[in-house]
Amino acid sequence: MTIDISGGLRIHRITLLCQLQDLGRFGYQGFGVNRSGAMDSYSMRLANILAGNPMNTACLEFALAGAVFEVTCDSVRVAFVGDFPLKINGSERLSNASHFLREGDRLEIGASQGGTHGYLAVSGGFAVEPELGSVATHLRSQLGGFGLPMASGTILPVNQQQAPPAAERYFTGEVLRQFNGQIRVIRGPQFDHFTEQGQADFFDQAFAIGRQIDRMGYRLSGHAIEHAGSANIISEPVVPGCIQVPADGMPIVLMADCGTVGGYPKIATVITVDLGQMAQLAPGTSFIFEEVTVGEAQALLREQSALLNLLADGESRRQ
Repeated sequence: MTIDISGGLRIHRITLLCQLQDLGRFGYQGFGVNRSGAMDSYSMRLANILAGNPMNTACLEFALAGAVFEVTCDSVRVAFVGDFPLKINGSERLSNASHFLREGDRLEIGASQGGTHGYLAVSGGFAVEPELGSVATHLRSQLGGFGLPMASGTILPVNQQQAPPAAERYFTGEVLRQFNGQIRVIRGPQFDHFTEQGQADFFDQAFAIGRQIDRMGYRLSGHAIEHAGSANIISEPVVPGCIQVPADGMPIVLMADCGTVGGYPKIATVITVDLGQMAQLAPGTSFIFEEVTVGEAQALLREQSALLNLLADGESRRQ
């Protein structure tokens, strides 16, 4: 397929923290290829709903820093979800909303004002070929994304060179989630590798996001968790959300770019519904872990999926 690289969003300012992400690359973990994908898949889905896209359409993911773009096609509808300020042609506009832009319009996304990640969707999606079934960017392996340095002057091509007519929309309130100081988890497969005191401390003591964080994992600070024996196990599969505890007793929450296997005992796993909220926590943010059952975690995921489908259905009726 030939991609028209002349029409889309021309970059005027960007950082390496901005990457193209979809919901991830599945089916290749057995070959050592990790999942990658959006750090906060819920917010990414919301951005796509606002843009009128299928929820797995790739978006630009921003971490802490923003970017500046200029429209180079006839018109485009964008939608941005995140706690980042937004300007169009120098005028402040709503975040968590969709906007219609014409050729020559300038879109400016500022630095994060709260949550650490934001998502920019374009109607019809970006024009990029998938690799191993996904366009998710994994910088360490140079897999996915646009396959080029996203530097000033680069044009990010879009599939729709002319935006279809649609009513603009925005999200507020409960749809955007409010952090209540708790991250819900289920017990991990090595929960019994920790002393009774260590198990109790995991749920009773507050932790904070440390300074060592990236797309692979978030190292926490706080009360050290006591092992019952060795801090090592035979390496076995891991997934985003697993909470490993190395020898120093300080938990590490595995995130979207985590490896496919690990050799530290896993005391718990962050449930899918809360993993995006975990990704949004800035260094220094304190919280406690709350235990839920597998059944409760599944019910919460079904509830979230139903909400997203309801929002998507409402958006399709507005087109």
